[in-house]
Amino acid sequence: MSLEPLAASDAKAFLHLMRQRRVLVVGDVMIDEWIWGHVSRISPEAPVPVVAVNDHSFTLGGAGNVANNLRALGATVSFASIVGQDAEGERVLSMLGEENVNHELVLRVSDRPTTRKTRIVAHNQQVVRADWESSAPLSQSVIASFCAPLAASIAAYDAVVLSDYAKGVFSRAVVEQALRGKIIIADPKPKNIDLFAGVTCVAPNVFEAAGATGIEINNDAQLTDAGLHLLERLHCRYVVITLGERGMALFGADGERALIPSVARTVFDVSGAGDTVTAVLTLALAAGAPILQALQLANLSAGVVVEKLGTATASSAEIIAFLEALPDE
Repeated sequence: MSLEPLAASDAKAFLHLMRQRRVLVVGDVMIDEWIWGHVSRISPEAPVPVVAVNDHSFTLGGAGNVANNLRALGATVSFASIVGQDAEGERVLSMLGEENVNHELVLRVSDRPTTRKTRIVAHNQQVVRADWESSAPLSQSVIASFCAPLAASIAAYDAVVLSDYAKGVFSRAVVEQALRGKIIIADPKPKNIDLFAGVTCVAPNVFEAAGATGIEINNDAQLTDAGLHLLERLHCRYVVITLGERGMALFGADGERALIPSVARTVFDVSGAGDTVTAVLTLALAAGAPILQALQLANLSAGVVVEKLGTATASSAEIIAFLEALPDE
């Protein structure tokens, strides 16, 4: 497929329509806890740095970051996940509420903790990370309790995002509820890839695609083999493989093939860029954008967020400004 550059007028039109979409995010949510400080000495108790804490903050990670990105673009967002009956579960609900994300479909359970990742950062360098989590499969009774309200509400949404971080939320039963939706975009972990058969689009990064297919991806031929393998295996409409500094590759069930080159100017941090791509791709398709325009919008959004430190979002104004600042071909 020939790639016509996305015009700013078209981008503005799609971004306007994207603000009117209703999206359900289903997936593994986590609390990202950040402890910021500086090191001036080594502990007398062990050969480790002592971090003097300057700041302490929390952000929504995992599928929660997808929801944040959708809200940054003006979408109406609902959220479905599993959290524990603990303080961090309360924090998840509170933070979703602060972002005006509907969390009526979040199920609280007593037999697993809310996923929490604590990072200690000194002088802009991560010193250590501690994780509280369970990735054990959900019980059949919990799956039933989670699926019932999904089945009842799925028709109300223009699109569904399935954001998999392999923390236990997804089973085939959960995905089958989402398949009742109009547009379903999945970002799966390799070990769960087969759960997502039948979705509109799967969007793994190149390392996840290699892990899911067993194909080492070092050149264009191997990339094509992996993309076509996933198309045939999952029976989806599109496979989009994100390639980092190379951009992203499209494989479509009707023979669509395209490479969308990266437009990133400066890369400070790639954290969460995949969540941004997933959010923008979903909204653009829900707004009626053709796949190549949708991917170019997603590519622009990635260019915006990698210039920011930490997990970040891209607003419509930032995406347009980024597009208009690109040099003419």
